[in-house]
Amino acid sequence: MELRQLGYLVAVAEEASFTRAADRCHVAQPGVSAQIRQLERELGQPLLDRSKRTVQLTEAGTAVLPYARAALAAVDGLRLAIDELSGLVRGHLAVGMVASVSAIDLPGVLAGFAQLHPGVEITLTEADSASLASALAARQLDAAFVGLPGPAPAGIGAEVVAEVPLVAVIAPTDPLSARRTITLDELARRPLITLPPGTGLRTVIDRACARAGLRPRVAFEASDPQVLAELAGRGLGVAIVTEPAARAHHGQLRALTITRPRLRGRLALAWRAEGPASPAARSFISHARAVLARRPASGADGARPGRPPAGPGGHRDSRKSMSPGK
Repeated sequence: MELRQLGYLVAVAEEASFTRAADRCHVAQPGVSAQIRQLERELGQPLLDRSKRTVQLTEAGTAVLPYARAALAAVDGLRLAIDELSGLVRGHLAVGMVASVSAIDLPGVLAGFAQLHPGVEITLTEADSASLASALAARQLDAAFVGLPGPAPAGIGAEVVAEVPLVAVIAPTDPLSARRTITLDELARRPLITLPPGTGLRTVIDRACARAGLRPRVAFEASDPQVLAELAGRGLGVAIVTEPAARAHHGQLRALTITRPRLRGRLALAWRAEGPASPAARSFISHARAVLARRPASGADGARPGRPPAGPGGHRDSRKSMSPGK
């Protein structure tokens, strides 16, 4: 029995697919299948049911999975203990981000960390906030810049790093282009152009409408804020974006402040609050918190950093309500 076999089993169980598990483990799919079959022969029991559309655990596989995870966690803990004694910061750092992080200089944060710790391999993944939170919980990411419409999920720590207003953008030819504000009630009666469900911005809109007893008319959904703005510019509806994203189209679109109620987006640095974190993950979270805390109270993008709560490693986790952009 080998650790890599247990790792492949956990990956297939979580992904419900040999192909996705192979991609996650960065190996060829036949190699994953062969190693798990070898593990099954050694244990004398089939661990996976391959007869259905998605791969599922057998009764034996369900019984084995917790022990496989525990074995992998024990090895991770052993490596962390050695690294702690050696004072090394090395290994791999997996960071996630939402599509729109214009309120902070994320490339600068990553570049600064890379200069401080050249032995750490950094990867960056883009997804919506809900997917990033799930990836943190599944230990697929070490940290992520997300938008959360409410308290962070259980086991996830979060710190607000920027707060920006949400605005409505319209074409210059729109009948409302001479106005400076628009109410949520008026917005709900117009064709809306928004980010898709699962994003922080969309959840903020949906929840605000639900509280007001309104049913928004969502006409277009796109995951790229640039596309939202372009659709609005063609007169296809009203796009809801962050204020920094609207400023990127100054002179081409009209931005209206949303009132009654005013909607705000908060970008948060999130991390897994439960279980051991690698030295690289802890160092990055501390680095990002320190860099972003030094930002001016009102920067060029108009974003305001959140009040820094304590983080991992004996610090207090922030689970305050957040209403971010994506």
